[in-house]
Amino acid sequence: MIWRPAVLARTRLAWSGSGSAGRLGGAASRMGNSTSSTWGKPAAAPVNQIQETISDNCVVIYSKTSCSYCNMAKKLFHDMNINYTAVELDLLEYGSQFQDALAKMTGERTVPRIFVNGTFIGGATDTHRLHQEGKLLPLVHQCYLKKSSKHVGDSV
Repeated sequence: MIWRPAVLARTRLAWSGSGSAGRLGGAASRMGNSTSSTWGKPAAAPVNQIQETISDNCVVIYSKTSCSYCNMAKKLFHDMNINYTAVELDLLEYGSQFQDALAKMTGERTVPRIFVNGTFIGGATDTHRLHQEGKLLPLVHQCYLKKSSKHVGDSV
C-alpha cells in the first residue's frame, strides 16, 4: 500500500510546521505528519490501532473527506486553534474495517467519530453541543495538561 499524506492529517497549524502550538501549548513537538507503518494493514487489529491513536493524541477525528459533518467538526477544532489528528477512513485501504471497529467501540458506524483525551465524545452535533455548553475546551485542556506533566516527569 502506498501511504498518502492525507490519510493521517493534522490541522493547518501542524501542516505549516509553525513553531507555535496554538493557544493550548504542549503540541509543538508533535506537529507535522506522522503515521504508524501499520496503518491500513489488515494483519494489525484495527481496534488496537484505534486505541493507540486515541491514547497518543488529545483530539482524534475519524472522518471521511466527503462528509460535511466531518468537515464541520474539523472546522470547529481548527477555528478554536486546537491541533487534532484526522484519520480519513475513505483514504485507507482497509478503512471499512476501521469503521466496523469504531462501530463496535462506540455503538455507531457513522462519521465523524470524535475522541478527546482518550474518550469518545460523539459526532459533530455532540461536539458542537459540548462546545456551546463550554465543556469541550476544558476536556482538551485537561489532556494537554496531562500530557505536558508526563513530559516534565520524563525529563527528570
